[in-house]
Amino acid sequence: MIRFLTDENFNFHILNGVRRRLPSLDILRIQDAGLRTFRDPLILEYASSENRIVLSHDIRTMETYALARLNADKSMTGLLLIHQHLPIGVAVDEIVLIAECSRDDEWNGIIRYLPL
Repeated sequence: MIRFLTDENFNFHILNGVRRRLPSLDILRIQDAGLRTFRDPLILEYASSENRIVLSHDIRTMETYALARLNADKSMTGLLLIHQHLPIGVAVDEIVLIAECSRDDEWNGIIRYLPL
């Protein structure tokens, strides 16, 4: 099953919406993993080691670090970038769709913006 890791400033309303729709989904917040002060490269490293797809609103830097990681031939479980202005319901629907219709290894090395 797909597992997610939300970035530090991830919209709590989106997270709650996903949890309401899929209560059994394994979705971990950075804060709950003890990684609150970690920089993006370490978050991506942790996500890769834990086989978690990163959910982030950090469009400016997270994609840059993810691309650098891929260019260095390092593994990356996946990165889903969500613009802050995307309606909450749309973001929830997209994440639920990915969780329900994807295999856990399908997003390896993939960077995508939501909506798909």
